[in-house]
Amino acid sequence: MNNIHNQSIPQEVLDQAISRINEAAAILKPYTLSLTPDERKNILKMGDKSSAFVEKALEYTKTNPEFIPAFMTSADLEIDLADSKNLVGPVSLVTQLLYSLDDTMMVAGSEAYYAALYYYKSVQQAATMNIPGAKAIYEELKKRFPSISRKVDGSASAASK
Repeated sequence: MNNIHNQSIPQEVLDQAISRINEAAAILKPYTLSLTPDERKNILKMGDKSSAFVEKALEYTKTNPEFIPAFMTSADLEIDLADSKNLVGPVSLVTQLLYSLDDTMMVAGSEAYYAALYYYKSVQQAATMNIPGAKAIYEELKKRFPSISRKVDGSASAASK
């Protein structure tokens, strides 16, 4: 077993990180929004190509304001465009942190599960050899892996003959 996660993150480091993440969330809270999964799926998304289009449209709203629909303003468009650009950096940092934390959690969990399975197999073997204390541990741990009993009805066994 290759144990690549071999250094525990100290609780005080986790507490400090959580505190700072909460601080950042609180600072940004008045300016952020929350979408439902359905809203995220159906919202019109701006990419690299559409960004250039939006920038050009913003320029035209300033030089030709007579074409701005009554329900919008050039200032609102400018705010939306600026925030969509200004949030790229913070989103990238948070995304990198998320992936790093998620990968670490996944590896730690995987290694813990493998180690527990190796221990279980060792106890199972010890129980079959009647080593004292092994059977009780094996009986307790095997509850996690209930066996599936399959009943063969008479018609199925007759058809296979």
